[in-house]
Amino acid sequence: MDIINVVLADDHVLVRDGIKALLEDQSGIVVIDEASNGKEALEVIQVSKPDVLIVDIRMPELNGIEVVREVNRLRLDVKTLVLSMHDSEEYVVQAIEAGAHGYLLKGASKEEFLKALNKVASGGKYYTGDVSAIIMSNFVNSSSKVVYSQKEPIETPFKLTKREKQILSLVLELKNNKDIAEELKISKRTAEVHRFNLMKKLDVKNLMELSNKAREYQLV
Repeated sequence: MDIINVVLADDHVLVRDGIKALLEDQSGIVVIDEASNGKEALEVIQVSKPDVLIVDIRMPELNGIEVVREVNRLRLDVKTLVLSMHDSEEYVVQAIEAGAHGYLLKGASKEEFLKALNKVASGGKYYTGDVSAIIMSNFVNSSSKVVYSQKEPIETPFKLTKREKQILSLVLELKNNKDIAEELKISKRTAEVHRFNLMKKLDVKNLMELSNKAREYQLV
């Protein structure tokens, strides 16, 4: 089993110590470094090169959302899992737009925390249940505004296939590749390929960008 190397970024020592104790009790997970503010987090991950950065939102120097944004701007090869006490729509949407691979509340159970970490480390996305509801609410509400504000649908330049449109609809329902494969009766690998091609055609990097583009061009 591959080792997941983790960097913790939180300005509270007790929080870092608690998370570190939890993670180091698990086989296959190693906390290789820590940071107490956003600026330090960026410096640390460029040296330590972890698989996953677990980052709090409210930190001095740079906040967690700004750190995630910089990670993506600099194209650093690290997955980002936001761990926060805030479940407000504003924070959630900003984190996802910045490119966060996951968003988890600090009140999550140990089991959910480990599930989220493993999912993000393997290249997937993980948003806790309440956060997923916020994402869909944001998408649906924004979609409604577009439907009523435009008389004619915008012509799409993407030339999506029927299957890609099916995949798009299911992705926007927050279904993972396994769920998509089961629903469409295709292999998980095929679902992954379709999803990759869809993201490539629409030139998007994450779920929020995909939602925004789908809404803008009325793709679903």
